[in-house]
Amino acid sequence: MKKIIALLLVVLSVFGMAACGNTQSDEPTLKVGFIFLHDENSTYDKNFIDAAKIACENMNVEMFQKTQIPESNACYDAAIELIETDGCSIIFADSFGHESFLMEAAKEHPEVQFCHATGTQAHTAGLANFHNAFAHIYEGRYLAGVVAGLKLKEMMDADPTIVPKMGYVGAFTFAEVISGYTSFYLGAKSIVPEVTMDVKFTGSWYDEAKEKQAAQALIDNGCVLISQHADSMGAPTACESAGVPNVSYNGSTAAACPNTFLVSSRINWVPYFEYMIGQVQKGEAIDTDWAGDLENGAVAMTELGTAVAPGTAEKLAEVKAQLIADEINVFATANFTIHGAKLSTYFADVDTDPNYTPDTEAIANGVFQESKFRSGPYFDLRIDGITLLDEAYG
Repeated sequence: MKKIIALLLVVLSVFGMAACGNTQSDEPTLKVGFIFLHDENSTYDKNFIDAAKIACENMNVEMFQKTQIPESNACYDAAIELIETDGCSIIFADSFGHESFLMEAAKEHPEVQFCHATGTQAHTAGLANFHNAFAHIYEGRYLAGVVAGLKLKEMMDADPTIVPKMGYVGAFTFAEVISGYTSFYLGAKSIVPEVTMDVKFTGSWYDEAKEKQAAQALIDNGCVLISQHADSMGAPTACESAGVPNVSYNGSTAAACPNTFLVSSRINWVPYFEYMIGQVQKGEAIDTDWAGDLENGAVAMTELGTAVAPGTAEKLAEVKAQLIADEINVFATANFTIHGAKLSTYFADVDTDPNYTPDTEAIANGVFQESKFRSGPYFDLRIDGITLLDEAYG
């Protein structure tokens, strides 16, 4: 009898160890490190942080994060710490200026995968473990512009003395910002052909005081609707105080600006994060340049604010479907002029160099081919109807 009991105990012990092993296998084994320029107080970084948390939970991996990491050697240091201290196998950084520092870490750690948002150098760097990612956010900005155009039309119908001039608060005079404000303007122009737009730059991705001052200056200069490519609540709160309709970026400002918020476009980073993690889990290569769009959910729109014009939801759904079906091309050359002339050819700086030397024909079939030759934007044309009130290069 004792032998039988002993045998049973051995069997139970084996099954118990097997059960424990199964439990352990369900625990996250892959560690992913994220480097953020600011923290959740920045709408830009919050958009990434929220997506990282969702993707890591969905993919059952462990998330490590570094916030408030400037575009300096601090990015390199953060990456090395995430690898050597935390054991991360994937490193992701979210700001344009992080790229060169992240690449240095990638050269030293070929066993780790490095992914970078908004960058331009992966396709020429020759590093198998360094990747760029972005999305066709110009589609989302165009849709936001349609919402703005409908609001302008409503305002003009109610008061014929209103001049349809919009204002835009930008960070830097980069192609990414130029591409964004141009697509927003073209969306509004598709509804109100006579619309114009003034742009002011702050020289910073996140400076609430400067962004608020820029928005107020635009309002004082006759702009009746404001949008932005900057990361704080400066411009939206200036609009709320002045009663001026506002299109924000990277998230809804409806709670803080209930009377003026119209809509916001944003990149939904969950699809990319799940893709990069999944590729590593499968032992497969990550695309050198990945670009999401409206169709795969990487370009997203927030809910509409209460200040939008009647019929906006229906028009937005219609235009979105046309963009997905390629019935509308945001940068069709028929939709804009430069010094009064249409473009048939244009060489863009796709293979980025310090002098921004044009190297690639970007127009084909009457459309500027944004994000086709690399994921990061390279549309840097200055079209008629948009006036830059200042300049701010990074």
